[in-house]
Amino acid sequence: MKKLISYQLVDYLERRGIEHVFGLCGHTVIAMLDALKDSKLNFVSVRHEQVAAHAADAYARITQKASVVLCHLGPGLTNAVTGVATASLDAVPMVVIAGDVPSYYYGKHPHQEINMHCDGSQYDIYKPFVKRAWRIDVPELFPEILDKAFRLAESGRPGPVLISVPMDMFSRELDPVHFERTYHDSHTTVRPALPKETAVEIAKMLIEAKNPVIHGGGQLIYTNASEELIELVEFLDIPVTRTLMAQGAIPDNHPLHVGMTGFWGTNFVNEVSTRADVILGVGTRFAEADSSSWYKGVSFNIPPTKLIQIDLDPIEIGRNYPVALGAVADPKQALKAILEAAKELKPEGIDRPELRKAIADYRAAFKASNVAISEDNRFPMTPQRILKDVREVLPQDAIIATDVGWNKNGVSQQFEITQPGTILHTGGLATMGFGPAAILGAKLAAPDKKVITLVGDGGFGTNPTVMATAVEQNIPVVWVVMNNGAFGTIAGLEAAQYHHSFGTIFKKPDGTPYNPEWAEVAKAYGIKSKKITSAEEFKAAFKEALDSNEPYLLDVPMENIPVPTDGIWNINDIYTPKENVAEGRLVYGEATRSKHVATK
Repeated sequence: MKKLISYQLVDYLERRGIEHVFGLCGHTVIAMLDALKDSKLNFVSVRHEQVAAHAADAYARITQKASVVLCHLGPGLTNAVTGVATASLDAVPMVVIAGDVPSYYYGKHPHQEINMHCDGSQYDIYKPFVKRAWRIDVPELFPEILDKAFRLAESGRPGPVLISVPMDMFSRELDPVHFERTYHDSHTTVRPALPKETAVEIAKMLIEAKNPVIHGGGQLIYTNASEELIELVEFLDIPVTRTLMAQGAIPDNHPLHVGMTGFWGTNFVNEVSTRADVILGVGTRFAEADSSSWYKGVSFNIPPTKLIQIDLDPIEIGRNYPVALGAVADPKQALKAILEAAKELKPEGIDRPELRKAIADYRAAFKASNVAISEDNRFPMTPQRILKDVREVLPQDAIIATDVGWNKNGVSQQFEITQPGTILHTGGLATMGFGPAAILGAKLAAPDKKVITLVGDGGFGTNPTVMATAVEQNIPVVWVVMNNGAFGTIAGLEAAQYHHSFGTIFKKPDGTPYNPEWAEVAKAYGIKSKKITSAEEFKAAFKEALDSNEPYLLDVPMENIPVPTDGIWNINDIYTPKENVAEGRLVYGEATRSKHVATK
């Protein structure tokens, strides 16, 4: 007996263990809404498709399984672009199911069709950033494409995929026999392991190195490699530097954790990396911010430093630095194999007490340098004071989604994360509006955890409709709006380069400051809220918000203080050229680093 494809698709998602579908209605997907109505799936209806994509992104990060986004064609699909591209650059698995024009109307300009250069090709919009884009042309192939889509999204370097579904396909009747294959297809894919001989070679290089360093990336989190990483570095006493996306892979307070490299890294962290004779890079692309725009001798000095690079994606091996050894492998399995090899080669392990002391002394000095500003009672509050109070109240296993600016760069530099998977950053695309929406998906994935976002007023203002979804779905999250009345990071950059802040400060034509009263806006959405009026008030208000067990917004006036930056970013040299910089490189190499930093 034939059944509607929409109902068989819902059944398929239920069998895959999907619990939530994030999306927004449209005439092309109402057949799916009909099928969802009485299903076990929870349709998380949002007011903007970017919110759906960010929420689904965070849900996938926490569950480590592909999430599902359902959206309309045309503006629905394009509204979701930023969120899906964010997930793509951060390697988050996601399946986007998008309604399309009727298959028999391709090229005729039916309502909301995107048709400029090719008929029936709305899925082309996503091709630059998804792992694969399919269009359903033959209904019998839908089940096969679903299996392929989920497998591809979750395997290798994870990422989003798109299935564009002409609206008539949802309403076609199909014999369930075509879905029989989906009952037999495994939902897991075994990732590649590291050959034993390669593990031995890497272990030997690390043991023989005078100053080895392990530099970790976000794949450590996705592959649950924290335990293996810690065992290896403790056995061989190897210092660990990390990217923004790897925060939490090793506790920020671990005695061998040095910190984040790059533009927002400190001189001590970057110098540990530049002095290394061997670096084992695990699950990282060596992207610009983490590598100080790839200036030689600033965050990395490759060569002469020998680079060993392990990644799930072969295209990342050697992309930005030449490798002495490259391997495509699962980070968790690779680190386990390297540790086993190291124990065979050097059973007694290695002790570097001077290294541990140097890291401890640096950490103590760095914390001491922030004590005064972190405890300052002035108002508007300092960002350091906000972070200190949040850390003292927030449970260690709580989940934080950051956004863009102090709440991301400052958090990754100064806010201790001790458990993997409890901090969600937008790294590759650095998208404003990520945090406020992401916490919706994170809370649905981890209902027993406290979930908050630290977000600037600029980022929160991009899509305050997240509050409507929180009320409708009864999602108890906390938005801490770090309100400096500006797009603060860009205001700081512009002021440093051009000595003004045109276009970055929120104000009226007459120059008077302007910002919505976010606490009042929240109340209009039916959400509890409070505008902080003194530094002393914030900590208790934050605890009240956490304990309320309902959506809560705190509007926290904050000074626009730049995040300390010891690394180098090419943007400074593009806008304010230095005599020792030409075409993205330090002309005189490592010897000029201190001079360059001093003139920033």
